[in-house]
Amino acid sequence: MNYQKALDEVINQVSREGRVPSLLVHSCCAPCSSYVLEYVSQYFEVTIFYYNPNIFPESEYTKRIIEQQDLINKMKFKNPVHFVAGPYEHHKFLAIAEGLESEKEGGRRCEKCYHQRLHETAVMAKTGGYDYFTTTLTISPLKSAVKLNTIGKELGEVHEVSFLPADFKKKNGYKRSLELSKEYNLYRQDFCGCEFSRRERG
Repeated sequence: MNYQKALDEVINQVSREGRVPSLLVHSCCAPCSSYVLEYVSQYFEVTIFYYNPNIFPESEYTKRIIEQQDLINKMKFKNPVHFVAGPYEHHKFLAIAEGLESEKEGGRRCEKCYHQRLHETAVMAKTGGYDYFTTTLTISPLKSAVKLNTIGKELGEVHEVSFLPADFKKKNGYKRSLELSKEYNLYRQDFCGCEFSRRERG
């Protein structure tokens, strides 16, 4: 499936309707959200949801929250952008990662991690009455858009809220995120955030 084309179709539909729908965006960090915000805020009223129980240690979690808020305050948007920080629940990540600690990045541990974060986002989108939810994770060249969109769509059906399909690395999205990171002097990490990926990177 061409997820960029699917996103374009949704954007064209809401544009024809002349409305600005609400979109809850799960964000892993400020750099990855930079291009996503620049793009989707043209068409949606966005709320960034920072929920990443995989992050370790807690000081890293807090650092990323501050960086995310700073970016939102500095960028200019056509439509409003809000921010919500989820609690630090690293024990929940460790529970789903148990037995998968030695998996390579991108394997089963990561899929469970994607599901955990998107599940929390879907629940919040449903309870908060958002029109759509999605994630910034597809902007990474190291993450599978197919896996993420499949998980998002399934969770959307379970919780009865629309998942916005996307592959944000398309249209030079990843390249643009690098440019915006430089422009806003963003703190960029060289690992996804969990202790297992950090160990793998050495």
